Amino acid sequence: MPGISRLSVGAGECCWKTASSLRSVRYLHASIVWLVLVNSFALAQKDPPALENVLKKMDEAAAHFQSAQAEFVWDQYQRVVDEHDKQEGTVYYKRAGKEIEMLADIRQPDRKIVLYKEGKLQVYQPKIEQVMVYPAGANRGELESYLVLGFGGSGEDLKKSFDVSYEGEEAIDGVATAKLQLIPKSEKIRGNFAKIYLWIDLARGISVQQEFKQSQGDSRLAKYSGVKMNAKIGNDVFQLKTSGKTQFVSPRG
Repeated sequence: MPGISRLSVGAGECCWKTASSLRSVRYLHASIVWLVLVNSFALAQKDPPALENVLKKMDEAAAHFQSAQAEFVWDQYQRVVDEHDKQEGTVYYKRAGKEIEMLADIRQPDRKIVLYKEGKLQVYQPKIEQVMVYPAGANRGELESYLVLGFGGSGEDLKKSFDVSYEGEEAIDGVATAKLQLIPKSEKIRGNFAKIYLWIDLARGISVQQEFKQSQGDSRLAKYSGVKMNAKIGNDVFQLKTSGKTQFVSPRG
C-alpha cells in the first residue's frame, strides 16, 4: 500500500539518520580521546629532555664550583598562626677539597651567624654571646645535600636523593629559570619536607629561589640575589668571631 510504503521508507530514513548520527558522535569522541592521548604523549616526550638539559647545566656548574656569595631573604611561613618570619643577610659557600663550608650572616631582624664546617653546624648569637653546636654525625650526607641545593650540587647528586620532575620555565626577578620539583626519596626526610621546589637559572645552572613545603602546611621560601660565583672568599669568612665571654652549648649538654 502506498501509505504504508511511504511510512516504511520514512522510518528507514529515520533509523539510518539516527545510526549515522551515533556513528558521527562516536567518531568525534574517538578523535578527541586520540588528540588527548597524542598531546599527553607529546608532553611526556618534551619533559625529560628539558629536565635533562637543566640537570646537565647544574652538572657543568658543579664541576667548576669553588665558591659562591649571595644576598638572601628567608621567609618562614607558619600556617597555624598565619605568620611570616623573614630573615635577611649574606650567605657564603666554599669548597675545601672534598669538604663544603657554608656561612650565613643573618643581619635582620636580629644578628645571627650560622656556620657549617667540618661536619658541624654552629649557630652564633652575638647578642647573648652563645654558640649552639650541632654535630652532623650520621646525618652529615643528608645535611650537606641540602646545603648545596643549587649551589655546588650537581644534577646527578640531585637524582640520587630526590625524584626530580620538570615544572616548566618561569621568570624570577627578571631571570629566566627552570622550576624543578623534588620529592625526597628518604621517608624520614619526607616527614619534614614533603616537596621542595628549585628555580634554576638557565644561564648559570644555579638556584635563585628555593621553597621547602612541609607536610603540616608550613613552608620556607629562600630568594637569592647578587650571586657571585667563584669569587675569591678568604678563609677568615668561615670563622666565628666570638669573644672570651662566648659560651659553646651542645643540645645534649
